[in-house]
Amino acid sequence: MPLFLGAIDYLNTPKRDAGSAVRSVQVPVMKDQRKRVVHISTAHPPYDPRIMYKYLPALAERYDVYCAVPRADPAVSAGVQFIKLPYFKRVLLRFLITCPVILWKTYRLRPDLIHVYSPEFLPFAYLYRLLGTTVIYEVQENLHKKIHLKRHNRGWLLERGFQFFDWLARRHFSLIFTEHGYLSTYSNLAKPHAVIYNFPLLPFLNGFRQPYRRATDPIEFFYIGWLSFERSIVTLLEGLAQLKTTHPDFAMHLFGHRSFSEQDLEALPAYQAVKDNLIFYGYTDQAKAFARANRAVAGLALLKPIGDYPESYTTKMFEYMALGLPVITANFPLYQAVIEAHECGFCIDPSDSVALAARLRYLIEHPQEAEQMGRRGRRAVETTYNWASEQTKLLDLYSSLLCLSAYELDVVR
Repeated sequence: MPLFLGAIDYLNTPKRDAGSAVRSVQVPVMKDQRKRVVHISTAHPPYDPRIMYKYLPALAERYDVYCAVPRADPAVSAGVQFIKLPYFKRVLLRFLITCPVILWKTYRLRPDLIHVYSPEFLPFAYLYRLLGTTVIYEVQENLHKKIHLKRHNRGWLLERGFQFFDWLARRHFSLIFTEHGYLSTYSNLAKPHAVIYNFPLLPFLNGFRQPYRRATDPIEFFYIGWLSFERSIVTLLEGLAQLKTTHPDFAMHLFGHRSFSEQDLEALPAYQAVKDNLIFYGYTDQAKAFARANRAVAGLALLKPIGDYPESYTTKMFEYMALGLPVITANFPLYQAVIEAHECGFCIDPSDSVALAARLRYLIEHPQEAEQMGRRGRRAVETTYNWASEQTKLLDLYSSLLCLSAYELDVVR
């Protein structure tokens, strides 16, 4: 470990030749060419909305953009060069196989900047610094509060390894956070950083927005995102079971990966009561999922108060608002400051199935008020919670880092 730290300090220290002139690794400065940036993830899906539909198109207008991601689909984002990677569920296999593959496929590109999403790639990121490459590390979840909750990729060795390289990243890399609450954990940052919220991209969602459902339309509800016990799947099923006693004919559309097995579901009494009302689609491209939302009574986004959830916005909350749907979500103060302040839905105890059933029933039986909630939510997204301001923060950070990098190279040459 001391040897590794010494090597890192060596990379961060300007070198002097015999004439005492400061010099550095000789990386060509191509002032008349577009800067080359590479996005690197060992785990994100090929249709991740934040990366594929927000980051890459915005950056491709200014830079030569490459994206290394498992099972990459080149058709997702025009103007971006995709590098297809193998996918492994276990972090150890990603570290031993995927990360060296990334290094082999991207190091020769000699990028000006790499944008890293996966903690297991952080040790490899230091090799790019030999090229003078700027490194951004994006923190999309606070693993310091969450890693112990994971079913896979946990254990003493992984936790210690993550903590060590995460600590190094604070010293040597610029960081992007998806939530301001993470700054309570990430302090004393040595490099520029930014908080870039995952607010919805309105031009994308506008194509799926329809007038709110009519009272005579079939009763449907909508959910998109991970499905897990931590995300209150039991409360959801129990609430739907209670709703079924008064409104037996409804459909619950569920889009996203399931972290539980079919056997786990079958063991739940509430599941037996509503299984015929549930439609599981699995992980689906957002463009296909949101097409099913236009006749929904409400969008659901319940989370338990564990890990980093209470300090993190759930993106689906804003997406439902952008689509003009009333929102039912957890009663975290962070969420209440949005939903209750704009009167666009309900915040409930995420373990209270009775409250959930009551709110669903209210929205079904008061369609005009539900429609007004949807309109107020849409208005809030149009004025405040949209991607336009966040895109500006992203581009400003890239511009400042790449300009600073070019300036430093000119100074030391």
